[in-house]
Amino acid sequence: MLRTAEENKTPLDAAPTAIAMRDVELTLGEGAARVHILRGVTLDITQGEAIGLVGPSGSGKSTLLMTAAGLERPDKGSVRIAGEEITQLSEDALAAFRGRRIGIVFQAFHLIPTMTARENVAIPLELAGEPDAFARAEAELRAVGLGERLDHYPGQLSGGEQQRVALARALAPRPAILVADEPTGNLDEATGAAIVDLLFTLKRERGTTLLLVTHDMGLAARCDRMVRLRDGRIASAAAEAAE
Repeated sequence: MLRTAEENKTPLDAAPTAIAMRDVELTLGEGAARVHILRGVTLDITQGEAIGLVGPSGSGKSTLLMTAAGLERPDKGSVRIAGEEITQLSEDALAAFRGRRIGIVFQAFHLIPTMTARENVAIPLELAGEPDAFARAEAELRAVGLGERLDHYPGQLSGGEQQRVALARALAPRPAILVADEPTGNLDEATGAAIVDLLFTLKRERGTTLLLVTHDMGLAARCDRMVRLRDGRIASAAAEAAE
């Protein structure tokens, strides 16, 4: 069942900062093909807050999300996650940091087709050296309603079920931050609504910070704040969902 923005909110008073970006600049490409994607972005996201990144195509939404998650390294500026500056970390240290702190859900599910649902969810736990990876993977799949699909391969699952597996995989390491890039973009309306309800329910139950990119203004309005981007800059970052 769809919930209102107010029902999805988390108490944020006096909560620490989860993500702090300061004067972030990022360009992609070389020479004449070089494009300025982010232009002096400054943004604070509070622990437990849900942020909807919105704006026209090409405005820099996905790049901002990837930079906040440590998947893109800015040319200039600072990105701090839970107080730790990540822009100076080595690639190995950054990958280890993401594995501990950040869960990622993409529009394309990125499941490994030769692995079962349980095996796909267990991957980040095994990489982290968790001894009970498969038991935890099973628990996460049951939490997203796939307790009867543990040993099915991605090709045997519907699009909505595959996105649930991807969500379970992102949440399995119990990250403090979850980022999602158009998480319902490949789903029909009814299935997408069910995934959104699940996403906000798990976010609320676990106190996770949520940063998502969407073209769906209804989805963005369920967040604590909408951050609007235009031409690589933040145009507004108000708590519009509360209006």
